[in-house]
Amino acid sequence: MKRLILCTLALSISSALMATAVQAPTFDPHRLSDEVKTLSSDAFEGRGPATPAETKTIDYVVAQMKDAGLQPGGDLVDGKRSWTQAVPLLRTEIIGTPKLTLTMGGKTEALTQGQQIAVRAPMDGSTSVAIANAPLVFVGYGVEAPERHWDDFKGVDLHGKIAVVLVNDPDFETGKGDFGGKAMTYYGRWTYKYEEAARQGALGLLVIHETAPASYGWATVKNSNTNTMFDIVRDNPSSVHVPLEAWIQRDLAVQMFKHAGLDFDTLKKQAQTRAFKPVELKGETLSASFKVDKSVITSHNVVGRIEGSKRPDETVIYSAHWDHLGVGQPDAKGDRIYNGAVDNATGTAALIELGRAFAHAPKPERSMVFLNVTAEEKGLLGSEYYASKPLYPLATTAGVINMDALDPHGPSRNFTISGSAKLGLLDDMIADAKQYGMVYTPDSNPQAGYFFRSDHFSFAKRGVPAVSFGSGNDLVDGGLAAGKAAEKEYTAKHYHQPSDEWQASWSFTGMARDLQLLYTVGSQLANSDQWPDWSKDSEFRGIRDKTAAERK
Repeated sequence: MKRLILCTLALSISSALMATAVQAPTFDPHRLSDEVKTLSSDAFEGRGPATPAETKTIDYVVAQMKDAGLQPGGDLVDGKRSWTQAVPLLRTEIIGTPKLTLTMGGKTEALTQGQQIAVRAPMDGSTSVAIANAPLVFVGYGVEAPERHWDDFKGVDLHGKIAVVLVNDPDFETGKGDFGGKAMTYYGRWTYKYEEAARQGALGLLVIHETAPASYGWATVKNSNTNTMFDIVRDNPSSVHVPLEAWIQRDLAVQMFKHAGLDFDTLKKQAQTRAFKPVELKGETLSASFKVDKSVITSHNVVGRIEGSKRPDETVIYSAHWDHLGVGQPDAKGDRIYNGAVDNATGTAALIELGRAFAHAPKPERSMVFLNVTAEEKGLLGSEYYASKPLYPLATTAGVINMDALDPHGPSRNFTISGSAKLGLLDDMIADAKQYGMVYTPDSNPQAGYFFRSDHFSFAKRGVPAVSFGSGNDLVDGGLAAGKAAEKEYTAKHYHQPSDEWQASWSFTGMARDLQLLYTVGSQLANSDQWPDWSKDSEFRGIRDKTAAERK
């Protein structure tokens, strides 16, 4: 999940790289526009993994990579590289309409899927869910963080019970505390909360949706969680998934607390402290009944490559995801195709055109991989699979530059990076950006946790220096006012909605200019013998250091 202006975590490269001048080519905005228009057309049906649209999308991207001059870099087939990497995924879908009821004060209320509640198809291995009158327990933010001396569970027995949690971190409201202040930690991500609920033995977990701490509205929650679900194939899926995973509207949560004689806002404040203790919602239970269609399918990452001229075993990766939400629930106009123009036809077009630029330049010293991953919208699954089973060793992968939801409008005067991670290459990126008329602007919304919501995170958590480029918002035409207005409108009206469609008014001139900066950064990295690294106090530094002996 992400916004129009996705942000980055940057690489750490020696300033010696800057001594090598890079003459970036120009990028054709018309070609970028045509590729985004094609990929986000209704003919591609929202690019859902494991649908006929996947075949159409992969055929198109492979054809473009071939035309660009890239070589196949995927799985070995009969001793030769193919254009794809097979990604086996667990596919689950709720059959029909789930029966969901909430009992409060002796009265039973039916809940409607997509309205008060958004239930995800189970990924714990279940083929059906039959929960009858499960007690509800509020467990604050659902965090157990020993290194922060924080435990929201305090030994509560959640077996046979459904936990109810707040989204984001305990610091979100105040901006002060042990979880990075406004900047979200992984503990604030809903993915962590489901995982922790499974570790705690809960029968289910309800995440209370609030727009500000979630950083997106209910429409995004509904559209992302009530369709087909995917996960990588796991040996023990119940270790990270509970049988019932769902979101509920804030208004419903307030009502639930009130019926139990509790005040939502008061308990929310208590949950922001270490002293918080779990609270049972007395007299309230949830029931759920539905069957599940479960299968293992194979999706695909698309992989183009240029072999390095001097150090072919060392790799620089550009990445972007090709998938979107496919065909889902209709919007107010009856549109059911989630076209995904900005998210992420823009990144895929950028990947193709960067590949074209490098294929027509002198061969780089290191190998370059152009990785178009699947199932990002299902939880970064394509990049997670590649990072867990890399085609080219992660220890000798110098860096990853990811592109996700780029701005298709005119050029901006700035660029940004995500979160509060320690950044080593930031000074170099700032220096490079000057030649393109850009300055650096810190992430204005670190509490949204974008660092954990794009494909570079699959690499970063394994120690590989990784970036996910964020377009700027200080537009040359209109300034910050226009840029912020465009970002706000996209998040509210188009993100993960059928209206994320190609617009004839998009100039793509800003994206073409941004690709020059990304080309410069990647070229410097590919034509050097430097190894980027994380800052000494980064949580990823120790992981990277373990493979130091494998790098020259």
